[in-house]
Amino acid sequence: MILNLDNSIVLRKLELSDAGEIFNIIDNQREHLGPFLPFVETTKQLADTQAFVESVVNAPEDRLAYTFTIRVNGRMAGLIGFKDTDRANKKTEIGYWLSREYLGRGIMTRSVSTLCDYAFRELGINRIQIKCAVANTASRNIPQRLGFQMEGTERAGELLTGGVFTDLAVYSKLKGDE
Repeated sequence: MILNLDNSIVLRKLELSDAGEIFNIIDNQREHLGPFLPFVETTKQLADTQAFVESVVNAPEDRLAYTFTIRVNGRMAGLIGFKDTDRANKKTEIGYWLSREYLGRGIMTRSVSTLCDYAFRELGINRIQIKCAVANTASRNIPQRLGFQMEGTERAGELLTGGVFTDLAVYSKLKGDE
């Protein structure tokens, strides 16, 4: 499945063959990705990324996670997807990360917007949530730009590298907010 943002940017559903590219970005950008993404610390070898990709691609239908690579002119730029989807209550969360070289171009804002449209229109989702470390201003700017409402702060909501907890800003958007 492919969601086109424009002629040069696409969201392509995660495939087993993506593991190598994902691992290389993580391994080469630990300083950039590590401060707010706990999985970076535990991603030590290609097999770690392969296991993650296999768990997503081979998930049972009732636990299917839509995860997409973000591709700019065919090159891997990052990942975006739904997590902790609750189909019974028609809600999900979006998580994302972007390679350093693609920052500041509006790629992630457009990717999140596209995924929101897909969730509301195609998947029947009613509520989308985004959680960002309070100190991660760049990530927090995305839901703010897209009209998500700040609901509050989840205190000590995520355990980061080095065993340090961080507070998470919790944002949401409802289908009716559009």
